[in-house]
Amino acid sequence: MNRSAASRREPALGPYLSDQLDVYGISRRRFIEFALGITATLGLPLGMSGQVLAALEDTKARPTVIWLHFQECTGCTESLLRATHPTVETLLLDLISFDYSETLLAAAGHQAEQALHDSLDKNKGQFILVVEGSVPLRDGGIYCKIADKTPQQMLHEIAPHAAAAVAIGSCASWGGVQSAAPNPTGAVGLPEALRITGITKTDGTPLPVITLPGCPASPYNLLATVLYYLTLKKLPELDAKGRPRFAYGHLIHDHCERRPHFDAGRFAEQFGDAGHRQGWCLYKLGCKGPETWANCPAIEFGDVGANTWPVGIGHPCFGCAEQGVGFHKALHEQADVESVTPPSLFPEIITKHAGGVTVGAAAVTGAIAGGAVVYALGANEKLKQVEAESTAVAKSEAEEPK
Repeated sequence: MNRSAASRREPALGPYLSDQLDVYGISRRRFIEFALGITATLGLPLGMSGQVLAALEDTKARPTVIWLHFQECTGCTESLLRATHPTVETLLLDLISFDYSETLLAAAGHQAEQALHDSLDKNKGQFILVVEGSVPLRDGGIYCKIADKTPQQMLHEIAPHAAAAVAIGSCASWGGVQSAAPNPTGAVGLPEALRITGITKTDGTPLPVITLPGCPASPYNLLATVLYYLTLKKLPELDAKGRPRFAYGHLIHDHCERRPHFDAGRFAEQFGDAGHRQGWCLYKLGCKGPETWANCPAIEFGDVGANTWPVGIGHPCFGCAEQGVGFHKALHEQADVESVTPPSLFPEIITKHAGGVTVGAAAVTGAIAGGAVVYALGANEKLKQVEAESTAVAKSEAEEPK
């Protein structure tokens, strides 16, 4: 190789993460800031950030991952590959050993299958099994085959030897779009497939399954789950549906930037109306945030700037992460609000009536009395704001020339 060709070669990566940080131009300060952010995301005390840093720096601890694709669109893999904010996420992907992935493998055919079996033999009881896509149960699962094997056959062969499994995306978590009526393939999620087919670990105990629903799933929830495992050597706390509580412990409705409008009864009635243009609540347009558990408002999605998740750009959440909601409820069907359901006809908040208690203020007061405002402690301030806005409107109209 001549000197000019050698100069174009990428620099060799050293054995430590600090070497890789230098190559990628990532400062130690930025890396520490990232670790602090991950610590907070995981719901851990900030004092544990040192353990998170140690786990990130220990390249020998990277888990082996066998990633299977069943009935899906590969959207979850695509979102993972596009995890580019900050750059550290891309770097962390290099610290996870993807021994088998039909999408990412350079090998194909018999070579790919050999890589799978070699990884199984070498990492029995130690690897993390990631499943993307639903499992078809009807007609023996013939609607999906890899190397002439159905998903059931592959799970019987691989799942008993895994340390734990991750069902990434709504398809793998509970069936997703394939399970929508009439569900011609009998699609179910990984947890149900394991239960119905009786697949357990080799010692007869249930295989722990973490579900990360979403369409596609957020890549940061997967990375955070892996980091939790590396840091604490155990799986994160899960809810009844197998979802990590740090990511799925709150309703989208709870942290939505449009929530104050919901509390005040300000709703967009149709796309493009005045309320929609002013960023009012999208509940009446079918937003499923009040019945969907996910951290979308907190981490947003897409890496393209603030307020660029679906609700932020003016489209109702359709509940892709929630079983029985996404792909099952009509797109613009109103959600079942778990805390408070407002009346279908809510009076306007800002009116043109001047003097005394305005209709808008009375509406807010009535909403509070009826329990429609969840954060009642802020009701007094809302009333004052409504009165001030109403007075300003009336004053402006009075000053206009006749």
